[in-house]
Amino acid sequence: MAQAPRAYVLDSFALLAFLQDEPGADRVAELLEAGRRGGLKLYLSVLNLAEVVYRTVRAYGLERAMAVLARLEELPLEVVEVDRGLALEAALVKGRHAVAFADCLAAALARRVGGAVVTGDPDFGELEEVAPVEWLQGQQPG
Repeated sequence: MAQAPRAYVLDSFALLAFLQDEPGADRVAELLEAGRRGGLKLYLSVLNLAEVVYRTVRAYGLERAMAVLARLEELPLEVVEVDRGLALEAALVKGRHAVAFADCLAAALARRVGGAVVTGDPDFGELEEVAPVEWLQGQQPG
C-alpha cells in the first residue's frame, strides 16, 4: 500500500471549500489539524492566496476578504513566494497544459516539495502527471 504524502499543497479551491463549509471542507480541516500537530507540512503558493482574496472580494467585499486573509494567516500553512525557479517550472507545465497558471504553479510546488495537491478543481485532472492530486470528496473528474 502506498504511503500517504507528508506534504500537501492546498489550492484556492480547497481553501474556499474549507472557508465556505462546502464539500471537502472536512478533509481540509483534517489536514489543517494534522499540520497544527506537526504531522505533515502544508503549503500554499502566494498566487493561490491571492486567488482566495480576490474571489472573496468579488463575492463578499473587501472587509470580508481582509477577515479571510487574517484567518488564513493563522493557519498552519507555509505561504511560498514565487521565485525564478518555481515560476519557470510552472511555465514549463503551462506550456504543455491548457490550464490556469496558478494551477500549474500549485502542481510545480507540489513536485518541488514532494507532496500532493489538494483540490476539487477538475482542471487538475490534466496535471496528475506533474504531481499527485488528492481529490476532495465527490470532486474527482470523469
